[in-house]
Amino acid sequence: MRSAGFEPAIILEKLNPLFILRRVNEVVHSNGQVRKDYLFVVAAISALIVSSSSIGNYGYYGGSNLAYGQTASDQTNSVNLQDVPLEKVQVGDIEMAYKMFGKGDPILLIMGLGGGMNGWPSSTLEELSSSNHTVIIFDNRGVGNTTTGAKPFSIQQFANDTAGLLDGLKLQKVDVLGYSMGSFVAQQLTLTHPEKVNRLILHGASCGGKEGISPSPEIVELGTRFANSAVNNTPIEPQEWKAALSASLGPTWVKLHPDSIETISTNATDLLSGVTPNVYAQQFNAVLNWYSSDWSGVCSQLPNISKPTLIITGTDDISVPAANSLILAQKIPGAWLVQIQGAGHALMSQYPDEFNKVLQTFLSTTTTPT
Repeated sequence: MRSAGFEPAIILEKLNPLFILRRVNEVVHSNGQVRKDYLFVVAAISALIVSSSSIGNYGYYGGSNLAYGQTASDQTNSVNLQDVPLEKVQVGDIEMAYKMFGKGDPILLIMGLGGGMNGWPSSTLEELSSSNHTVIIFDNRGVGNTTTGAKPFSIQQFANDTAGLLDGLKLQKVDVLGYSMGSFVAQQLTLTHPEKVNRLILHGASCGGKEGISPSPEIVELGTRFANSAVNNTPIEPQEWKAALSASLGPTWVKLHPDSIETISTNATDLLSGVTPNVYAQQFNAVLNWYSSDWSGVCSQLPNISKPTLIITGTDDISVPAANSLILAQKIPGAWLVQIQGAGHALMSQYPDEFNKVLQTFLSTTTTPT
């Protein structure tokens, strides 16, 4: 099966020579299952084109202000979010803060753990808003200018909040891009409210539960220590800080850019942008619950997704292990799979040009069934 509008000749024309479209006889996934005759899009990058001179604000699971290199395009092609009015809408027990800009087909961006609406790379916002898209960014429950409310935090609750935001904005259907924890929310939104989703983009994603591949115990323990440090306002040891940076960037990037893991702070609260320690801890618990083996995750439900779907990950992602992308691509009919060689969980800002090119190719090439 393949997404409507998926034409290999068009993909090759737009992506060559950076990207290779190939048909493989079989894709073997970590639990031994095999899918034959699978359409597979692989990003083949032969050389690093990124400098390590600037600072970004993504991090472990997409939240904390971590340092890594960016290309110049992320600095020059910028959307000044300060000039975009902050709006609010009542959604159930919370008041949700959001911003809208650009013109054209609406695309909703769902941020990851500990991150707010201002955490998206400006190059991606610029690319989307200047190419026939109305971009909607927002703060999840308890983040930034969105109130916390009284309901317990969970991925399902975040998905319900997101659906309520779309209702409040009177948007019947949108393209959805979810990053890290936001990709969990995007999956749940698509499964629970399929009528609201046009196309689905999952970056740094896992379907959770027993079939999903959890981060290593060391990564989970590191995240737990960060959460506890934030809640208790205790210092983070420099080696832990560097380990968190390394987890976000991936081993290949760190090896080639050793300066990218220099310590800039040892205070956990300094790493949270617009997120209180208690909210961060609640989000972290929601992520852990998503990975819990005590439930089946949404993996078994993924074949029900009929939306054109793009799955994109870095091959060195250890925060949300890259092998999860194969599980997702195996289960979602006609899904695209793009893997960026040597990129980590911070892929969007490690390789912004490549990420944006894949994003635009997918959005301009696929159509949804009428």
